[in-house]
Amino acid sequence: MRLIKQDIERDGSGNVTLLPEEPEDMWHAYNLIAPTDLLRASAIRRVVKETVTGSTTSTRVHTNLLIRVTGIEFDPQAGELHVSGRVAEDNQWVKNGAYHTLDLELQRNFTIEKAEGWDSVALDVVRDAIRVDKDGTIPAVVMQEGLANICLITEHQTVLKQRVETSIPRKRSGMSGDHDKGLKKFFQTTLETLQRHVDITTPRPLLIASPGFTAAGFQKYIVEEATRTGNKAILSNKANFVVVHSSSGHLHSLNEILKSQPVLSKLKDTKYAKETRYMDDFMTMLRKDDGRAWYGPSEVEKAVEKGAVGGGGVLLINNSLFRSQEIGTRKRWVALVDKVKEMGGEARILSSDHESGKRLDGLGGIAAILTFPLEDLDENEDDGAAADGADPEATI
Repeated sequence: MRLIKQDIERDGSGNVTLLPEEPEDMWHAYNLIAPTDLLRASAIRRVVKETVTGSTTSTRVHTNLLIRVTGIEFDPQAGELHVSGRVAEDNQWVKNGAYHTLDLELQRNFTIEKAEGWDSVALDVVRDAIRVDKDGTIPAVVMQEGLANICLITEHQTVLKQRVETSIPRKRSGMSGDHDKGLKKFFQTTLETLQRHVDITTPRPLLIASPGFTAAGFQKYIVEEATRTGNKAILSNKANFVVVHSSSGHLHSLNEILKSQPVLSKLKDTKYAKETRYMDDFMTMLRKDDGRAWYGPSEVEKAVEKGAVGGGGVLLINNSLFRSQEIGTRKRWVALVDKVKEMGGEARILSSDHESGKRLDGLGGIAAILTFPLEDLDENEDDGAAADGADPEATI
């Protein structure tokens, strides 16, 4: 993402103009644009004109529209972002107040103005989007005989690029020829598909996972083909091909693959691996049950109020909480992040599209590692007040 213009005042008012340059940038835009924001972008609008004879003609015109956002739709596989809302200013072709959906596109500017001003979390999303020293995307093939899922693990999400499915004859005693031919054809198709989506000569890990020996067989096939064709670039990169075990060739197995030690050692400096470590550390402390690991909105807010997530403490919060349709809900979580940072604690916003974010989502989307133990944060204060004010005559 390229920053074209930033005009933000100290009170948070103002706007930012951005240019998405790659599909991953649409993910950042999805996390940045919120309901009630003002969004300006190029649009195509169908205009119907009536002639003096009463007949009508329809034409498509290119224009620039400003809308007040009401809804956002994101397709991560296609990298498409559709933002709907009401037109917020007079336009030659569209009436003020009419509904329109803007389709944000690569290499086309868009401008955002925050209805409630630019808060710290929104500004962090912009800084992260325009950062040039991003961690590299990691390609992965999750497979079993006859099935291969080719995907890309980016900083913020896992995107399925294509699924390969072919029929392989069963291996029968004394008649393995048909099975071997079918398997070789499957490997050939998978490699051709992989190379259409990924440059496997780039010096970065390529994860190949399967139950049994399918992944090892595919790795061997890649090296043999590179040797046969004299592809020195692939041969020089073969040390980066990581073969790991998975329970199946389906995409959901990627979660267990990414937690395996060989993979974590290869990905140790990526954002994904860091988020995984945060969640692993939290779960380890939660199992100790010593009052220093809490999860859930009210419990974590109480811990922050008591100053237990200050210097040395860690707040883990899912980025999906900042996409709430309710402005008050978003403000609630932004204020919590700001408070933790002010107290010297660490606030980590996890991606809901990665395995670590999904684990956190199962805990209510928010958790914290405390600097000192606290007990009974999950008790209802109203219950405690009622107990304190109980009628003594009612006690037997």
